[in-house]
Amino acid sequence: MKYSETARRSFLRGMLGAGTVAAVTGYTAETARAATSPATVTEPLAQLPAVPFHGAHQAGILPAAQRQAATVAFDVTAGSRGELTGLLQAISSRIAFLTVGGTPPPTGIMGPPSDSGILGPVVVPDGLTVTVGVGASLFDSRYGLADRKPARLAPMTTFPNDDLDAAQCGGDISLVLAAGQRDTVLHALRDITRHTEVAMQVRWRIDGFTSAPRPSGTPRNLMGFMDGISNPDTTDAAQMDGLVWAAPDAGEPAWTAGGSYQVIRLIRMFAEFWDRVSVTEQERMFGRRRDNGAPLDANGEFDVPDYAADPAGAVIPLDAHIRLANPRTPQTADSRILRRAYNYDRGTDNVGDLDMGLIFTCYQQNPHRQFEAVQARLIDEPLVDYISPFGGGYFFALPGVRDQDDYLGRTMLA
Repeated sequence: MKYSETARRSFLRGMLGAGTVAAVTGYTAETARAATSPATVTEPLAQLPAVPFHGAHQAGILPAAQRQAATVAFDVTAGSRGELTGLLQAISSRIAFLTVGGTPPPTGIMGPPSDSGILGPVVVPDGLTVTVGVGASLFDSRYGLADRKPARLAPMTTFPNDDLDAAQCGGDISLVLAAGQRDTVLHALRDITRHTEVAMQVRWRIDGFTSAPRPSGTPRNLMGFMDGISNPDTTDAAQMDGLVWAAPDAGEPAWTAGGSYQVIRLIRMFAEFWDRVSVTEQERMFGRRRDNGAPLDANGEFDVPDYAADPAGAVIPLDAHIRLANPRTPQTADSRILRRAYNYDRGTDNVGDLDMGLIFTCYQQNPHRQFEAVQARLIDEPLVDYISPFGGGYFFALPGVRDQDDYLGRTMLA
């Protein structure tokens, strides 16, 4: 007998609702322990070493952007709070396995394989991280979480120079998957969606990459400029506590400790138009040299621009991107963000123009004080003639999974 898709989903949802989460997702404390056994992968197979999954914070926030990534937003279709719990347990279980790797379990002769096989018979970690966020829409009436919503989580603000497409905005859950190789990212995405399809569905997705340093230093965006030079120091715990991690003592729910606000902006670049602009004019719009990333008043990539010595903007124009984004004044010091951006290339659009740009992602303690303050200063900057933000969303990156008996979102649901 053939079952309809509706019947199949109803059956599986019933299993989740009945509390048999482990039977569907494989999530138990024992499987989590087995998934994190370091002896399951031989080193020659791993292009990059495994990144530890457990900790107070999610592992993908502080490290520099990986070579390959996928940013995906999902709509949650779980029918109850119990099913939402099962969904977050399933996501946690799969990440715990995928970030360590190992041999997928065998299945019966007639059953479907337990793994897609695109990484071969043994799953390698390849530096995989999966950062999970929740959107404001998850805190509606469906799951009784309205009183748990992070204090500053809201739908993404539309700014004057935006051209947002609703189909590529928002979502209940965000995943940012990143690793050294493209097939590692695709394997992880297929694995997670396979184990969660009865409880969430893809809303939008975009794949990204970072370029190798050319010739050295910070990787470049597709406008040819180094991207993210003036990030805060992630090794400075005091800076991270003041700029990145949520502050429950500042009006946030207690469960948010260890999490961070995640802003994702999908920004198209009009490459053909940009390529007709002189290098001198490009540099004046950015405020940096294209060849080595140095501010126009300095010689080194990490040199600090001296705005006080150039009050009229004769060297670095007053409306240059770096000057507006980070004026480097005491009043704007706490608006700095931790920037994690990826380039994207989606071929051509329906009229034959190149469709490429930036997946701008940043983490911060307070999106109003930080991202939105920066973005407000950038309204009508010269670069807006060459870029068009079209999608993304605001999310809250959940606190980390502290041990093998924990899971993403547990304190939010408790």
